[in-house]
Amino acid sequence: MSTATLSIDLDAIRANWRALNEKTSGETGAVVKANAYGLGAGFVAKALLKEGVQTFFVAVAEEGVVVRKSLGNASTIYIFGGHMQGDTELIREYRLTPLLNSVDQLIRHVETLPNHPFGIQLDTGMNRLGMEPVEWHAVRELALPLNPKLIMSHLACADDPDHDMNAKQLAEFHKMTDDLDIPKSLSATGGILLGSDYHFDLTRPGVGLYGGFPFEQARAVAKLNIPIIQTREVDEGETVGYANTWRAPTPRRIATVSAGYADGIIRAMGDKTVLYAGDAACPIVGRISMDLIGVDVTLLTQSVESLELLNDRQTIDVLAENAGTIGYEILTSLGGRYQRRYLGDMG
Repeated sequence: MSTATLSIDLDAIRANWRALNEKTSGETGAVVKANAYGLGAGFVAKALLKEGVQTFFVAVAEEGVVVRKSLGNASTIYIFGGHMQGDTELIREYRLTPLLNSVDQLIRHVETLPNHPFGIQLDTGMNRLGMEPVEWHAVRELALPLNPKLIMSHLACADDPDHDMNAKQLAEFHKMTDDLDIPKSLSATGGILLGSDYHFDLTRPGVGLYGGFPFEQARAVAKLNIPIIQTREVDEGETVGYANTWRAPTPRRIATVSAGYADGIIRAMGDKTVLYAGDAACPIVGRISMDLIGVDVTLLTQSVESLELLNDRQTIDVLAENAGTIGYEILTSLGGRYQRRYLGDMG
């Protein structure tokens, strides 16, 4: 096999959900948008359903279709993006629940799908999605008699527990919703870790399920094993890769592995990142190219057929730091060429 293998531990995802669920007294849902952060929404959602999750969140209606086909009709699937023009038939056919973000979306939903469930998303200061306080005040008397199933907002700085934005948004959410007898949701992973004041009726962990910051106790859920195409001896002074950016200080043995930035391995992580053969760390040399990476395997005493980039030692957040980005980007960039292998109970 010439393509890399991404191994996804569904039992670890379920364990991370249980750990976050234990921190709350309300319902704990699961965010499976962006193909479950690159790990396979259908498989992940089905495993979490078996764990007891009843409420799922996706970004757009098309993602909801994938999850619904995997789960059947036994769950609620909310759409963060709301009821966009062109989504009506998908929302109806696949029993999706849009979180309406504006007056226009509210009108569209009422006119095209009367009596179909919906929720409301409020903007408490992030200025991204949701109705601002003035807008919500203007339409709430129209919306509330239609029995929205959920009122939610989203925290901008929850991964920084000391940021004053957290308290500001919490206060605004209380101000906009305290008089409503409707289930409420404010927190994703970071908000869960801020404590019970932020939990309300429903929490919706995302990145924490998949082993990412800020849930530092999360189990790693993915390993990436990349096959070696070719190994060569490189003399002192010879270079490897584009632009001659790496020159051998002594005679070295260089393996060329079958993956690159087309597979989500970000070029900027190169000179800080290693690949593993068991416990042995082998540094990347030269530039990461589209399909290939050079790795110094001189220290290995035995030949190997593949090397690991992502594992328990070098997690998504380690790779993110090396690349100057965040774990979310590492996860959601995991390449379509990878062979995905699922471990654990698949539901």
